[in-house]
Amino acid sequence: MAAQSYDSLDGVIWYDGKLVPWADANVHVLTHGLHYASAVFEGERAYGGHIFKTTEHSERLKRSANILDFEIPFTVAEIDAAKKLVVDRNGKKEAYVRPIAWRGSEMMGVSAQNNKIHLAIASWEWPSYFDPEQRLKGIRLDLADYRRPDPKTAPCRAKAAGLYMICTISKHAAERKGYADAMMLDWEGRVAECTGANIFFVKDGKVHTPIADCFLDGLTRQTVIGLAKKRGIEVIERRVLPDELTEMSECFITGSAAEVTAVSEIKDWKFTPGAITKQLMEDYTAEVNALGKAAAA
Repeated sequence: MAAQSYDSLDGVIWYDGKLVPWADANVHVLTHGLHYASAVFEGERAYGGHIFKTTEHSERLKRSANILDFEIPFTVAEIDAAKKLVVDRNGKKEAYVRPIAWRGSEMMGVSAQNNKIHLAIASWEWPSYFDPEQRLKGIRLDLADYRRPDPKTAPCRAKAAGLYMICTISKHAAERKGYADAMMLDWEGRVAECTGANIFFVKDGKVHTPIADCFLDGLTRQTVIGLAKKRGIEVIERRVLPDELTEMSECFITGSAAEVTAVSEIKDWKFTPGAITKQLMEDYTAEVNALGKAAAA
């Protein structure tokens, strides 16, 4: 049976300051955000009804909009409250939360300084990005043809809709070959990230991860780095070249959707999910669930 389309789910969506029925949360086909990718968004998770790092996500949403030269007409506190309201009203304590802000339809063309800025927030049940069993065994990644762009050519510090075009293309290509996802290199051929997650490697008991200068320094990435350091595991943020992957024993990816997921293969490079990957998976699960329990108390 086909999965239910996202435009026909039950529930409510917060839209420009008020809750509306799910089916009524629509935009016009001549919306600037649709034609020119003038949209920014966040991907968040609620655990036990508590949205993990909600304020940090709201702050990043506002920063992303500023980078795209528009101002979201709601404060961080108002966005936090709206997200909580949506999660509460939709009645699903274990939920994925998606705020999105975009330019409206008042002007059609590249220039759109006077377009109204909209904000919508939805929440729904969405399990981890990858199958739970595969998350432990390790997913298989292809090597993407497209590369993350030079920071001088794209607003890479924004979580902007347009930056995901090459991610969708790359993930589709990987899935057609039987892979779960794809690893992307940066504009100079160095390891960058996956299509929607940051990437980490383990060598000689130390964790290595690419410098986040042409892709998002993910909030899950930051959390996992903190958890590793708390365990006394050294984390080295540096340039990682593809040729070095033969020296790495473990690999895992992180993101709000992926959470912490082990990797067993990237193209011709093989990895074995080991003690550090498993420990950080457990620590991350404990971290988010503890906050959910605290919120419910």
